[in-house]
Amino acid sequence: MSERPEIIPEKERSPLPLSGEIVLEHPDLKKANDWILHSYTPPEKDLCIFLPCSRTKPYHKSPSHRVYTDVIYRVIVPERVHLVTFGTCGVVPRELDEVYPFAHYDFFFGRCNVAKIRERFIRMESKRLRDYLLKTEGNYRWRIAYCIGDFRRAMERAVELSGIEVKIVPKWETIMRNMMPDKRFLYGSLMLRDYLQDLADAISELTSSPRIRVEIEDNRVKDTEWY
Repeated sequence: MSERPEIIPEKERSPLPLSGEIVLEHPDLKKANDWILHSYTPPEKDLCIFLPCSRTKPYHKSPSHRVYTDVIYRVIVPERVHLVTFGTCGVVPRELDEVYPFAHYDFFFGRCNVAKIRERFIRMESKRLRDYLLKTEGNYRWRIAYCIGDFRRAMERAVELSGIEVKIVPKWETIMRNMMPDKRFLYGSLMLRDYLQDLADAISELTSSPRIRVEIEDNRVKDTEWY
C-alpha cells in the first residue's frame, strides 16, 4: 500500500469533538470528504464494493469487515476489486480508513432513533455517494453495495440521483425472510449467512467467477465450497 496522505494537517483540525451526532456535520469530516471527491485519484478496477461503516476503527480491522473481506476475496482476487466504506463518515476508500478523521470519530448511528437525524443522514450521504459515483463513472466496470436500513436508502437515492447502476444486496426477499419484528434491529445483522451468501452470489454473477457456499462459525468464514 502506498504512503497514506495527510488529508487535514494537525494544525488545521477543528477543536470540535469527533463524537456524537455532530459527526454528521463535523467540519473535518466535511473537509475530508471534499478532498475525496475533488483531490483523490481512485484506482481503475473491475469491481467496486461499497460496505457500511463500523463502530470499530479502522474499519478493515472490525470483526464485521474482516468477514465481509474474507467472503469477497474468496470469490474474486483483491487486485480486481476496490472496497469503499460509506456511512456517517461519508465515502472512504479502504486504503484511507486509517487516516484522520476517518479512524478517529465515535458515533454509533445504529443506536440513533431520532427521525430528524436519520433523515439528515440519508439526505447528506446520498449526495456524497452520488458525487462519488459520478466521479468514478469510468473507473469501475461493476458496482455492488452491501447494505440494509438507512444505509440502503441512502444508496438507493444516490443511484437515482446519479443514474449509475449499483447492484444492491442483500436481495429484498432475503431481507424479508430474515426480518425480526420483535428485535431492535429489524433487519438483523449483515453478518447473517443468508446476507453474505447474497453478497458472494452478486460478485459471482457480475464477474463470472465461480460461486461459493458461505458458512459462518464464531464470526469467521469457514472453508468454502465451490458449486
